Amino acid sequence: MNHRAFLIARIALSAAAIAAVTLLYARFVPVNPTTVALSYVVVILLIATGWGIAEAVAALLVATVCFNIFFLPPVGTLTIADPQNWVALVAFLLTAIVASQLSGRARKRTREALARQRDLERLYALSRALLLSPGRPSMPAAVARQIADSFDLETVAVFDHRTDTVSWAGPMEVAAIEEKLREAARQAVSLRDGPILVVAIQLGGAPIGSLAIPDAGLTDTVVQSIANLAAIGLERARGQEAAASAEAARRSGELRATMLDALAHEFKTPLTSMKVAAADLRVSVPGRATRNWRPSSTRTSIACRRSSAIPSKWCASIRVTSSCAAISTISRISSRRRSDNSSSGSTDTR
Repeated sequence: MNHRAFLIARIALSAAAIAAVTLLYARFVPVNPTTVALSYVVVILLIATGWGIAEAVAALLVATVCFNIFFLPPVGTLTIADPQNWVALVAFLLTAIVASQLSGRARKRTREALARQRDLERLYALSRALLLSPGRPSMPAAVARQIADSFDLETVAVFDHRTDTVSWAGPMEVAAIEEKLREAARQAVSLRDGPILVVAIQLGGAPIGSLAIPDAGLTDTVVQSIANLAAIGLERARGQEAAASAEAARRSGELRATMLDALAHEFKTPLTSMKVAAADLRVSVPGRATRNWRPSSTRTSIACRRSSAIPSKWCASIRVTSSCAAISTISRISSRRRSDNSSSGSTDTR
Protein backbone atom coordinates (compact mmCIF):
# COMPACT_ATOMS: atom_id res chain seq x y z
CA MET A 1 0.00 0.00 0.00
CA ASN A 2 2.80 2.44 0.83
CA HIS A 3 4.61 1.59 -2.40
CA ARG A 4 1.47 2.33 -4.45
CA ALA A 5 0.95 5.62 -2.64
CA PHE A 6 4.57 6.63 -3.29
CA LEU A 7 4.19 5.69 -6.97
CA ILE A 8 1.06 7.83 -7.33
CA ALA A 9 2.79 10.74 -5.59
CA ARG A 10 5.81 10.47 -7.90
CA ILE A 11 3.58 10.36 -11.00
CA ALA A 12 1.77 13.47 -9.78
CA LEU A 13 5.07 15.27 -9.22
CA SER A 14 6.25 14.24 -12.71
CA ALA A 15 3.10 15.69 -14.27
CA ALA A 16 3.59 18.84 -12.18
CA ALA A 17 7.14 19.21 -13.50
CA ILE A 18 5.91 19.00 -17.11
CA ALA A 19 3.16 21.50 -16.29
CA ALA A 20 5.74 23.91 -14.82
CA VAL A 21 7.87 23.73 -17.99
CA THR A 22 4.74 24.29 -20.09
CA LEU A 23 3.70 27.31 -18.00
CA LEU A 24 7.19 28.78 -18.21
CA TYR A 25 7.37 28.63 -22.01
CA ALA A 26 3.72 29.41 -22.71
CA ARG A 27 3.43 32.49 -20.44
CA PHE A 28 6.85 33.93 -19.66
CA VAL A 29 9.52 32.78 -22.13
CA PRO A 30 8.28 32.51 -25.74
CA VAL A 31 10.38 29.93 -27.64
CA ASN A 32 10.01 27.75 -30.70
CA PRO A 33 8.56 24.20 -30.52
CA THR A 34 12.00 22.61 -30.90
CA THR A 35 13.27 24.21 -27.68
CA VAL A 36 10.12 23.11 -25.87
CA ALA A 37 10.50 19.53 -27.09
CA LEU A 38 14.15 19.37 -25.97
CA SER A 39 13.20 20.78 -22.58
CA TYR A 40 10.53 18.09 -22.22
CA VAL A 41 13.05 15.39 -23.15
CA VAL A 42 15.51 16.65 -20.51
CA VAL A 43 12.82 16.61 -17.81
CA ILE A 44 11.68 13.11 -18.83
CA LEU A 45 15.30 11.85 -18.72
CA LEU A 46 15.76 13.25 -15.24
CA ILE A 47 12.53 11.62 -14.08
CA ALA A 48 13.51 8.25 -15.61
CA THR A 49 16.96 8.42 -14.02
CA GLY A 50 15.72 9.44 -10.60
CA TRP A 51 12.49 7.46 -10.23
CA GLY A 52 11.89 4.93 -13.00
CA ILE A 53 10.06 3.99 -16.19
CA ALA A 54 6.49 4.32 -14.88
CA GLU A 55 6.96 7.94 -13.80
CA ALA A 56 8.80 8.75 -17.08
CA VAL A 57 5.97 7.28 -19.20
CA ALA A 58 3.39 9.31 -17.28
CA ALA A 59 5.45 12.48 -17.80
CA LEU A 60 5.81 11.60 -21.50
CA LEU A 61 2.03 11.36 -21.98
CA VAL A 62 1.45 14.66 -20.20
CA ALA A 63 4.24 16.31 -22.22
CA THR A 64 2.75 15.02 -25.50
CA VAL A 65 -0.66 16.52 -24.71
CA CYS A 66 0.85 19.83 -23.54
CA PHE A 67 3.14 20.04 -26.56
CA ASN A 68 0.22 19.52 -28.93
CA ILE A 69 -2.19 21.92 -27.22
CA PHE A 70 0.10 24.83 -26.35
CA PHE A 71 2.88 24.81 -28.94
CA LEU A 72 1.69 23.17 -32.17
CA PRO A 73 -0.75 25.10 -34.34
CA PRO A 74 -3.67 25.39 -34.12
CA VAL A 75 -2.84 26.26 -30.47
CA GLY A 76 -5.47 25.33 -27.88
CA THR A 77 -6.69 22.20 -29.67
CA LEU A 78 -5.59 18.60 -30.02
CA THR A 79 -5.60 18.77 -33.78
CA ILE A 80 -2.48 19.27 -35.90
CA ALA A 81 -2.91 21.11 -39.18
CA ASP A 82 0.60 21.04 -40.62
CA PRO A 83 2.03 17.59 -41.58
CA GLN A 84 5.48 18.79 -40.51
CA ASN A 85 4.14 19.20 -37.00
CA TRP A 86 3.09 15.54 -37.08
CA VAL A 87 6.67 14.64 -37.90
CA ALA A 88 7.90 16.82 -35.04
CA LEU A 89 5.42 15.25 -32.61
CA VAL A 90 6.32 11.69 -33.62
CA ALA A 91 10.04 12.48 -33.40
CA PHE A 92 9.51 13.94 -29.96
CA LEU A 93 7.59 10.85 -28.84
CA LEU A 94 10.18 8.41 -30.16
CA THR A 95 13.09 10.38 -28.73
CA ALA A 96 11.48 10.63 -25.31
CA ILE A 97 10.50 6.94 -25.25
CA VAL A 98 13.93 5.67 -26.31
CA ALA A 99 15.77 8.02 -23.97
CA SER A 100 13.56 7.15 -20.99
CA GLN A 101 13.90 3.40 -21.67
CA LEU A 102 17.69 3.64 -21.90
CA SER A 103 17.86 5.72 -18.75
CA GLY A 104 15.55 3.33 -16.91
CA ARG A 105 17.57 0.29 -17.96
CA ALA A 106 20.80 1.95 -16.90
CA ARG A 107 19.27 2.76 -13.53
CA LYS A 108 18.01 -0.81 -13.15
CA ARG A 109 21.43 -2.25 -13.99
CA THR A 110 23.05 0.10 -11.51
CA ARG A 111 20.65 -1.09 -8.82
CA GLU A 112 21.33 -4.72 -9.66
CA ALA A 113 25.09 -4.15 -9.61
CA LEU A 114 24.86 -2.49 -6.20
CA ALA A 115 22.70 -5.35 -4.92
CA ARG A 116 25.21 -7.93 -6.19
CA GLN A 117 28.05 -6.02 -4.59
CA ARG A 118 26.18 -5.88 -1.29
CA ASP A 119 25.43 -9.61 -1.45
CA LEU A 120 29.09 -10.40 -2.18
CA GLU A 121 30.20 -8.29 0.76
CA ARG A 122 27.76 -10.10 3.03
CA LEU A 123 28.84 -13.51 1.77
CA TYR A 124 32.48 -12.57 2.32
CA ALA A 125 31.72 -11.41 5.86
CA LEU A 126 29.83 -14.65 6.52
CA SER A 127 32.67 -16.81 5.21
CA ARG A 128 35.19 -14.96 7.39
CA ALA A 129 32.96 -15.33 10.44
CA LEU A 130 32.53 -19.07 9.86
CA LEU A 131 36.06 -20.01 8.81
CA LEU A 132 38.44 -17.55 10.46
CA SER A 133 36.97 -17.08 13.92
CA PRO A 134 38.88 -18.73 16.79
CA GLY A 135 37.47 -21.58 18.79
CA ARG A 136 34.49 -23.46 17.42
CA PRO A 137 32.24 -20.91 15.65
CA SER A 138 30.82 -23.38 13.14
CA MET A 139 28.38 -25.26 15.35
CA PRO A 140 24.75 -25.08 14.10
CA ALA A 141 23.71 -22.35 16.56
CA ALA A 142 26.73 -20.23 15.68
CA VAL A 143 26.11 -20.77 11.94
CA ALA A 144 22.51 -19.58 12.30
CA ARG A 145 23.58 -16.56 14.33
CA GLN A 146 26.28 -15.55 11.83
CA ILE A 147 23.85 -15.81 8.89
CA ALA A 148 21.26 -13.70 10.70
CA ASP A 149 23.85 -11.05 11.59
CA SER A 150 25.43 -10.92 8.13
CA PHE A 151 22.17 -10.54 6.18
CA ASP A 152 20.06 -8.69 8.81
CA LEU A 153 17.45 -11.45 8.92
CA GLU A 154 14.78 -11.70 11.60
CA THR A 155 15.08 -15.44 12.08
CA VAL A 156 17.35 -18.23 10.81
CA ALA A 157 17.13 -21.95 11.55
CA VAL A 158 19.80 -24.61 10.90
CA PHE A 159 19.01 -28.32 11.11
CA ASP A 160 21.91 -30.72 11.70
CA HIS A 161 21.10 -34.16 10.29
CA ARG A 162 23.77 -35.93 12.34
CA THR A 163 22.53 -34.74 15.72
CA ASP A 164 18.88 -34.31 14.64
CA THR A 165 18.71 -30.88 16.29
CA VAL A 166 17.36 -27.51 15.11
CA SER A 167 19.22 -24.33 16.13
CA TRP A 168 17.56 -20.91 15.92
CA ALA A 169 18.92 -17.38 15.70
CA GLY A 170 16.92 -14.18 15.93
CA PRO A 171 14.01 -12.97 18.05
CA MET A 172 11.42 -15.15 16.31
CA GLU A 173 11.19 -18.97 16.29
CA VAL A 174 8.67 -20.78 14.10
CA ALA A 175 8.08 -24.24 15.54
CA ALA A 176 6.07 -25.37 12.50
CA ILE A 177 9.18 -25.02 10.32
CA GLU A 178 11.05 -27.83 12.08
CA GLU A 179 9.18 -30.54 10.19
CA LYS A 180 9.87 -28.72 6.91
CA LEU A 181 13.56 -28.60 7.84
CA ARG A 182 13.69 -32.36 8.40
CA GLU A 183 11.78 -33.02 5.19
CA ALA A 184 14.11 -30.81 3.16
CA ALA A 185 17.16 -32.55 4.68
CA ARG A 186 15.75 -36.01 3.92
CA GLN A 187 14.75 -35.26 0.32
CA ALA A 188 17.52 -32.74 -0.51
CA VAL A 189 15.02 -30.24 -1.95
CA SER A 190 14.00 -26.61 -1.43
CA LEU A 191 10.63 -25.87 0.14
CA ARG A 192 8.62 -22.72 0.84
CA ASP A 193 6.30 -22.20 3.78
CA GLY A 194 4.75 -18.75 3.42
CA PRO A 195 7.46 -16.13 3.90
CA ILE A 196 10.04 -18.77 4.96
CA LEU A 197 12.34 -20.47 2.46
CA VAL A 198 13.79 -23.88 3.41
CA VAL A 199 16.92 -25.06 1.56
CA ALA A 200 18.81 -28.35 1.87
CA ILE A 201 22.44 -28.17 2.99
CA GLN A 202 24.52 -30.57 0.90
CA LEU A 203 28.18 -31.54 1.00
CA GLY A 204 29.59 -33.73 -1.72
CA GLY A 205 26.10 -34.40 -3.08
CA ALA A 206 24.84 -35.83 0.24
CA PRO A 207 22.45 -33.80 2.45
CA ILE A 208 23.86 -33.05 5.90
CA GLY A 209 21.14 -30.66 7.09
CA SER A 210 18.83 -27.85 6.02
CA LEU A 211 18.51 -24.08 6.37
CA ALA A 212 15.42 -21.88 6.88
CA ILE A 213 15.58 -18.14 6.17
CA PRO A 214 12.89 -15.51 5.49
CA ASP A 215 12.28 -14.45 1.91
CA ALA A 216 14.12 -11.11 2.04
CA GLY A 217 14.52 -10.65 -1.70
CA LEU A 218 17.72 -12.69 -1.95
CA THR A 219 18.42 -14.32 -5.29
CA ASP A 220 18.62 -18.10 -5.67
CA THR A 221 22.36 -17.86 -6.21
CA VAL A 222 22.85 -16.02 -2.93
CA VAL A 223 20.62 -18.46 -1.02
CA GLN A 224 22.54 -21.43 -2.44
CA SER A 225 25.84 -19.75 -1.56
CA ILE A 226 24.65 -19.31 2.03
CA ALA A 227 23.71 -23.01 2.15
CA ASN A 228 27.16 -23.99 0.82
CA LEU A 229 28.91 -21.87 3.45
CA ALA A 230 26.70 -23.43 6.14
CA ALA A 231 27.73 -26.89 4.87
CA ILE A 232 31.40 -25.95 5.12
CA GLY A 233 30.83 -24.61 8.63
CA LEU A 234 29.09 -27.77 9.82
CA GLU A 235 31.77 -30.00 8.31
CA ARG A 236 34.46 -27.86 9.90
CA ALA A 237 32.79 -28.34 13.27
CA ARG A 238 32.80 -32.10 12.78
CA GLY A 239 36.47 -32.02 11.81
CA GLN A 240 37.32 -29.98 14.89
CA GLU A 241 35.39 -32.45 17.05
CA ALA A 242 37.31 -35.38 15.57
CA ALA A 243 40.63 -33.55 16.00
CA ALA A 244 39.79 -32.74 19.62
CA SER A 245 38.95 -36.40 20.33
CA ALA A 246 42.20 -37.55 18.70
CA GLU A 247 44.20 -34.96 20.66
CA ALA A 248 42.56 -36.07 23.91
CA ALA A 249 43.45 -39.69 23.13
CA ARG A 250 47.04 -38.73 22.32
CA ARG A 251 47.47 -36.75 25.54
CA SER A 252 45.95 -39.59 27.54
CA GLY A 253 48.51 -41.95 26.01
CA GLU A 254 51.36 -39.55 26.79
CA LEU A 255 50.23 -39.24 30.41
CA ARG A 256 49.98 -43.00 30.72
CA ALA A 257 53.47 -43.42 29.27
CA THR A 258 54.91 -40.80 31.65
CA MET A 259 53.39 -42.54 34.65
CA LEU A 260 54.74 -45.90 33.48
CA ASP A 261 58.22 -44.42 33.00
CA ALA A 262 58.15 -43.17 36.57
CA LEU A 263 56.93 -46.55 37.80
CA ALA A 264 59.64 -48.36 35.84
CA HIS A 265 62.23 -46.05 37.30
CA GLU A 266 61.05 -46.91 40.80
CA PHE A 267 61.41 -50.61 40.00
CA LYS A 268 64.76 -50.37 38.24
CA THR A 269 66.55 -48.22 40.84
CA PRO A 270 66.80 -50.91 43.63
CA LEU A 271 67.55 -53.60 41.07
CA THR A 272 70.43 -51.53 39.72
CA SER A 273 71.75 -51.09 43.27
CA MET A 274 71.62 -54.84 43.84
CA LYS A 275 73.43 -55.45 40.54
CA VAL A 276 76.20 -53.04 41.46
CA ALA A 277 76.55 -54.63 44.90
CA ALA A 278 76.85 -58.13 43.37
CA ALA A 279 79.53 -56.95 40.96
CA ASP A 280 81.50 -55.36 43.79
CA LEU A 281 81.25 -58.58 45.75
CA ARG A 282 82.78 -60.56 42.88
CA VAL A 283 85.90 -58.42 42.68
CA SER A 284 86.38 -57.21 46.21
CA VAL A 285 87.12 -60.47 48.13
CA PRO A 286 90.68 -61.83 47.43
CA GLY A 287 91.93 -65.36 47.72
CA ARG A 288 90.73 -68.74 46.66
CA ALA A 289 87.95 -68.68 49.20
CA THR A 290 85.97 -66.52 46.84
CA ARG A 291 85.55 -69.29 44.27
CA ASN A 292 82.44 -70.49 45.98
CA TRP A 293 81.05 -66.91 46.12
CA ARG A 294 81.55 -65.98 42.47
CA PRO A 295 78.91 -68.32 41.00
CA SER A 296 76.44 -67.05 43.54
CA SER A 297 77.23 -63.41 42.80
CA THR A 298 77.09 -64.10 39.05
CA ARG A 299 73.65 -65.61 39.37
CA THR A 300 72.56 -62.62 41.42
CA SER A 301 73.83 -60.20 38.73
CA ILE A 302 72.05 -62.08 35.93
CA ALA A 303 68.80 -62.13 37.90
CA CYS A 304 69.08 -58.39 38.50
CA ARG A 305 69.61 -57.72 34.76
CA ARG A 306 66.60 -59.84 33.85
CA SER A 307 64.44 -58.21 36.50
CA SER A 308 65.44 -54.70 35.37
CA ALA A 309 64.44 -55.54 31.78
CA ILE A 310 60.88 -56.50 32.79
CA PRO A 311 59.64 -52.91 33.55
CA SER A 312 61.08 -51.67 30.24
CA LYS A 313 59.19 -54.37 28.36
CA TRP A 314 56.00 -53.48 30.23
CA CYS A 315 56.38 -49.80 29.34
CA ALA A 316 57.02 -50.56 25.66
CA SER A 317 54.01 -52.88 25.53
CA ILE A 318 51.69 -50.34 27.15
CA ARG A 319 52.96 -47.55 24.81
CA VAL A 320 52.06 -49.72 21.84
CA THR A 321 48.65 -50.37 23.40
CA SER A 322 48.11 -46.61 23.89
CA SER A 323 49.05 -45.87 20.29
CA CYS A 324 46.67 -48.57 19.07
CA ALA A 325 43.91 -47.10 21.23
CA ALA A 326 44.48 -43.61 19.75
CA ILE A 327 44.45 -45.03 16.21
CA SER A 328 41.29 -46.95 17.04
CA THR A 329 39.63 -43.75 18.30
CA ILE A 330 40.49 -41.87 15.10
CA SER A 331 39.30 -44.79 12.96
CA ARG A 332 36.05 -44.99 14.90
CA ILE A 333 35.39 -41.25 14.41
CA SER A 334 36.18 -41.49 10.68
CA SER A 335 33.95 -44.53 10.22
CA ARG A 336 31.14 -42.78 12.07
CA ARG A 337 31.45 -39.77 9.75
CA ARG A 338 31.44 -42.05 6.70
CA SER A 339 28.38 -43.88 8.00
CA ASP A 340 26.61 -40.54 8.55
CA ASN A 341 27.34 -39.48 4.98
CA SER A 342 26.31 -42.86 3.58
CA SER A 343 23.07 -42.85 5.56
CA SER A 344 22.34 -39.35 4.29
CA GLY A 345 23.03 -40.46 0.74
CA SER A 346 20.82 -43.55 1.09
CA THR A 347 18.03 -41.43 2.51
CA ASP A 348 18.37 -39.08 -0.45
CA THR A 349 18.23 -42.07 -2.85
CA ARG A 350 15.08 -43.38 -1.21
